[in-house]
Amino acid sequence: MRIEVFADIVCPFTHVGLRRLRDARAQRHGTTPIAVHAWPLEFVNGEPVDGRVVAHEIAALRASVAPELFTGFDAAPWPGTSIPAFGLVANGYARDDATGEALSFAVRDALFEEGLDVADVDVLRHIGAPYGVAPMSQAAAETAARRDFERGRNRLVLGSPHFFVGDRDWFCPGLNITAQGDTYDVELAADTMQEFYDTAFA
Repeated sequence: MRIEVFADIVCPFTHVGLRRLRDARAQRHGTTPIAVHAWPLEFVNGEPVDGRVVAHEIAALRASVAPELFTGFDAAPWPGTSIPAFGLVANGYARDDATGEALSFAVRDALFEEGLDVADVDVLRHIGAPYGVAPMSQAAAETAARRDFERGRNRLVLGSPHFFVGDRDWFCPGLNITAQGDTYDVELAADTMQEFYDTAFA
């Protein structure tokens, strides 16, 4: 059994969801691997994700459910694309689940906790070095991301993040999100989150 996730690296809701999921697994002494697949919002929207929009989302998350996260967020060196980072993660999963999972967290920590531009190949080399994993070429990363994206479309992925466990799925479990223009309200959905964890770590 694997927990599968389709998500964008630049999605702050994914950063929260993955962190909470990893914490829940540790608390339950679980070992289920987390496979994070590419769901590039730039493919969905036809343009890169705007860091200014993400800044509003992060402000809402920090105000309500995750004040301890996004401590190093900086919209100034915001990556113009997620594709190179997806390539690094794909190379990690090509080795094994543990390496791919570790890199999935590492690229998001670099972006949201350290304020690094994860589209920069030198940054990605630095992230991958402790794991002995190098970034892909741009063309190979694009191919890998599109392959995951098509898999996600076939599985009727709704957005980022969308989690799958066996034949069950949850879109952004644990968070109720409403948006009006640039204003976001985020609340915990404790019952949905508990149901998801109980299924994932049964």
